Amino acid sequence: MKFLRRKLLRFFLTVLIVSAITFAMIDLLPGDAAIVFTGPDASVETVAAIRHEMGLDAPAIVRYFRWIGRAASGDLGVSMVTREPVWDALVARLPVTLELLLFAQLMALSLAIPAAIICARKPDGAIDRILTTVGFASLSIPNFVMAILLVFFFVLRLGWLPATSFAPLSGGLAANVRSLLLPSLSIALVEWVILFRVLRSDLITTLGEDFILMARSKGLRSAQVLFRHALRPSSLNLLTVIGLQMGHLIGGALVVETIFALPGIGRLLVTAIYSRDIFMIQGCALWITLGYVNINLLVDVLYAVLDPRIRLERANVLRAETGEGKP
Repeated sequence: MKFLRRKLLRFFLTVLIVSAITFAMIDLLPGDAAIVFTGPDASVETVAAIRHEMGLDAPAIVRYFRWIGRAASGDLGVSMVTREPVWDALVARLPVTLELLLFAQLMALSLAIPAAIICARKPDGAIDRILTTVGFASLSIPNFVMAILLVFFFVLRLGWLPATSFAPLSGGLAANVRSLLLPSLSIALVEWVILFRVLRSDLITTLGEDFILMARSKGLRSAQVLFRHALRPSSLNLLTVIGLQMGHLIGGALVVETIFALPGIGRLLVTAIYSRDIFMIQGCALWITLGYVNINLLVDVLYAVLDPRIRLERANVLRAETGEGKP
């Protein structure tokens, strides 16, 4: 519980800092949000009334704490362009972004884990060198370039997959997966390399440990040694990278959703930036921050699930801090 309290405190501090920085950057943008809301033909009196109604005539620090206070209760304001509540817009588009990120991460792991296992069994072999070369080649291609290449090959040349249409999950699982396959693949083909390199390195180190030699001396098969004894302790750094990689995945989703015209939060944020919709930008930034911090909090908790030594170490640290167990 003490560990969770510390993590939750850090969680709230991170959200406050990121939201404050985002608010300040948006506030420094040129232009007047009231004019965007009322239109360029509105009178000076109308613009002044709207500025007062929206609270834009107050100091920035006051406006920030008003906004973060309303955001804590679920009120993120109203879009200045579509007049749609920001919260409703985010809730409507969140499933698309979550599906995209989940599919992309699963695809990246499905490529990285088998490749790392194959290479770790025979490091510096022919397959290891080929996969490493292919990985570095994929890593050198940006997400938007990969997306364009996939569209050219699978849509224009082969005609197997759609380029821009999105099918919701309510319309059938097959159609939904088909519409998200290219966007997810364009992210996964870039992100899998980092996961592959981290897991490969840790597996090679773990396979040289004494407990692995003990397991082999008991007559266990190579597959049992690899999957039951080596893969689990080698996944800690992989979890760390997955948590940190969420930022890259979200950044890739911003571009990919725009290219494939997916109705997700990434495309909503890009549209809001172009139209200077400040309340929508603030709401999108806050939700992205919450998602990123939540994923990293979950990763910290999963450490103890994967490796019991971490639970024991934390318990000893807490006993030492609280004075428990002393004579």
